Amino acid sequence: MAGVWIAAPPAVAETERDEAPEEFTLTDERLTESSGLAASSVHPDVYWTHNDSDDAARIFAVDGTTGETVATVDLAGVTARDVEAISLGPDGDLYVADIGDNFDGAWDEVWIYRLPEPAELADATVTPTVHTVQYADGPRNAEALMVHPETGRVYIASKNGDGEGGLYAGPEELSEAGVNVFERVADIELEVTDGAFSPDGSRLLLRGYFAARMYAWGEDGQPQRLERRVRVPLQRQGESLTFATGGRYVMFGSEGPSSPVEPVELEGELLPESVAAEDAAREEGETGTDEGEDAAGGGGDGGKDDEGGMSGNAVVALLVVGAVAVLASRRLPTKGR
Repeated sequence: MAGVWIAAPPAVAETERDEAPEEFTLTDERLTESSGLAASSVHPDVYWTHNDSDDAARIFAVDGTTGETVATVDLAGVTARDVEAISLGPDGDLYVADIGDNFDGAWDEVWIYRLPEPAELADATVTPTVHTVQYADGPRNAEALMVHPETGRVYIASKNGDGEGGLYAGPEELSEAGVNVFERVADIELEVTDGAFSPDGSRLLLRGYFAARMYAWGEDGQPQRLERRVRVPLQRQGESLTFATGGRYVMFGSEGPSSPVEPVELEGELLPESVAAEDAAREEGETGTDEGEDAAGGGGDGGKDDEGGMSGNAVVALLVVGAVAVLASRRLPTKGR
């Protein structure tokens, strides 16, 4: 009886973090130059990818638990020249970026192909909307396209190995009829091979072959580089990345046959603001629970109740001790026996 009443209070169950996505390998023999990556917004554990140059205009839906292709979508009416990136917008559309230029400025125009993300995963042929793109300061090579998850504005990061890369912002809304002129809004000192916004839009991550840079994204649309570096896995040719659902992890991909896609967990200031806020609320909740238990008699002066008297557990404990003492006294030998 005493054991029941004076037992320790039950432990508070910990809230689990977002489960880490699995590492997987692209198994489709057609995927030899996976160059872009985008986590699906409607299909859990599914990622969209595509080949680099020298392939048909098509994208692949890949199961992130097996690495197997679960759907192939052919883009009708367009010829892929050098597709380098893919991104999902807040409108539920996929943006496929035919923006590569291995001749560093040979193409006066590049294109973005836009199509709704399929509600069902099955092989299909879709005619995309075509957006023609030019840069305000002249043609250039680029491999990264990012759509902001709140504003829907499209950004392109140029690829320059001499530290003269730039981030370019498109119009607030892309036009189907005219040319969409992208304006340079920031300098980027990285040979960028891909990029992505966090799901809440508070972070922009750009990667190169062996390094990555994280930026805080403000309401002014200007990236502020963070000091802390993002760990980049050692890969054969680091080409792609996307934030996994939730924003705590980033998936890094590589080119080449049977290429791996590897998760990296973000920490500290690298975390998107929404994830950091969730962690802070979780920690505050756990601390608040502990304090509540102490106030209820789980810690501190546990022998008194809220009104200054003895608590129920303390009374019972004393009664038990008294009973034991009475029993013991009855067994003590008395004089004359």
